[in-house]
Amino acid sequence: MITLAPGDVIATGTPGGVVHARTPARYLRDSSALVTRIEGIGECRNVCRREQR
Repeated sequence: MITLAPGDVIATGTPGGVVHARTPARYLRDSSALVTRIEGIGECRNVCRREQR
């Protein structure tokens, strides 16, 4: 168990190539939601948006 303090950062990710291992491959698209939940704390929801050029 690890005790978190205010300001601590939890960094997560996946190794390169993980998407290519899926059949079919799934990529984040405009309006895709990425939700990170920590039980007892809450959730952080990030919505992907296509870059405007």
